[in-house]
Amino acid sequence: MRRVERYAVVPLPKEAVQEGAISKPEAVEAALREAWKNLNSRTKDIVLALPASSVITKKIMLPGAATEAEIETQINAEANQVASFPLGDVSLDYQILGPNAKNPTENDALLVLARRERVEERVAVAEAAGLRTAIMDVDAFATLTAYEQMAFQLPDQGAGQVVAIIDIGASSTRVNVLLDNQMVYQREHALGGNTLTNEISRRFDLPLEEAEDAKRKGLLPDSYEAEVLQPFLDSIAQEIGRALQLFFSATSYQRVDHILLAGGCASIPGLDDVVHGKVQTSTMIANPFAKMAVSSNVKARQLAAEAPGLFVACGLALRRFDPT
Repeated sequence: MRRVERYAVVPLPKEAVQEGAISKPEAVEAALREAWKNLNSRTKDIVLALPASSVITKKIMLPGAATEAEIETQINAEANQVASFPLGDVSLDYQILGPNAKNPTENDALLVLARRERVEERVAVAEAAGLRTAIMDVDAFATLTAYEQMAFQLPDQGAGQVVAIIDIGASSTRVNVLLDNQMVYQREHALGGNTLTNEISRRFDLPLEEAEDAKRKGLLPDSYEAEVLQPFLDSIAQEIGRALQLFFSATSYQRVDHILLAGGCASIPGLDDVVHGKVQTSTMIANPFAKMAVSSNVKARQLAAEAPGLFVACGLALRRFDPT
């Protein structure tokens, strides 16, 4: 059985990361240093992720009997076709998924490309914080890994069912739709927890930092729930409804069997009920740690409360690597 040994959460300053790029490296470095200090661990090897919006992915086929040199030649040729910038500015990788269903002599493979600067800026900030980047993942792939820890909660462990993972972050909401744990659709929408913070700041005349702190600690006036929180939850539910309609119109799918709510906003009490009432689909709060043991270093109740916001982090932590 897997066990959560320890974890730490440190908030980033507003606009420290914008549209997938680190705009305030010193602030991100400071947050990493604080998180590592709070973690109280000697491990310095870490796994980071790029946002899906910063990468290009393409499924390709490779000859099953191809040599490494032949594969490299084909990978570079495929990358040259899909990249919108010179290959010298690209970081790329691929993974062989297995034999093609229609032609077993060919292997399906997933090609992933990103601007080298997006990778290097993350590695540089980690190094400045005294940490070593062992793996650079993609948040959408980490979502798949984390979902595997929750599938047991669904009928038939989710087999044959369409599952929408709605990750509501600070500035955006990511929609990842899976069928049999394979990504069939993904899209990002411009709505997140900052909308709630901004409304708290405006309604109660608080600086943004104080509004965020009061929101986290539950120190807002009695009128907050009815005048601010409930309208925000309704807007989230409406946006999720629109997001699902976009999914239906962009694909051949006409149903979603389950919705998993992840991200920091998913921890807001009652959001699952509001979403279920709006879209009339089975809705649950994501907790990828549900079947894991918890060490004495971790407060189990606090972990359960923060679990939706740790969804991608859990997927990254499950990546395997050999520390040097």
